[in-house]
Amino acid sequence: MKHAIVIGSSGMVGTQLINQLSLTNEFSQITSLVRRPTGITHPKLKEHIVDFERIEQYAHLIQGDVLFSTLGTTLAKAKTKEAQYKVDFHYQYQVARLASANGIPTYVLVSSTGANASSKNFYLRMKGELDDAVQQLSFKNITILRPGQLDGDRQEKRLGELIGLLFMHSLNKLGLLTSYRPIQASIVAKAMLNGAKLSGTNIVALDKVFDLAEKE
Repeated sequence: MKHAIVIGSSGMVGTQLINQLSLTNEFSQITSLVRRPTGITHPKLKEHIVDFERIEQYAHLIQGDVLFSTLGTTLAKAKTKEAQYKVDFHYQYQVARLASANGIPTYVLVSSTGANASSKNFYLRMKGELDDAVQQLSFKNITILRPGQLDGDRQEKRLGELIGLLFMHSLNKLGLLTSYRPIQASIVAKAMLNGAKLSGTNIVALDKVFDLAEKE
């Protein structure tokens, strides 16, 4: 059985991922690195409060078979683009770099549909830059998921996202923008688990994220 390392466990996808990892027999141990306690408990789970600004001090915790990365924030919460970039790019990349150096063979990352390092959109450019950067590391297997807007239960309510979800669902019912349809966080988490079984480098676009989640 395998040992999973997870960052971003307090988020919507991360919470679902921890729950699913706890239920599967494939993983016997889960190490969760978080900035604050999540309140999630399970015999398999060991949660560690870490300072991502000094993540090198916790390199000894980044040992195992698969690194799952779901860390992220919003511009509204981060307040500045620089602060958001620090969380969404710098923190994730530094953990991935340490995991690679420690010989973890498999890395699974939640990115975003439209991610492109050449994009004029700050968010999509940031996501694309991370996608490109982690592929230069020495992981044997990398799966990058590019889902659309996430749907599901959040601890914090985001009015803008709720309005956006209602708008997208309305358009989808009309047959419009279906390639960008919202996706449940639980489906993304399931796709992450299945993505950890893939060999080589895999970029999984939104419509294929649904397909990957359905694989047994």
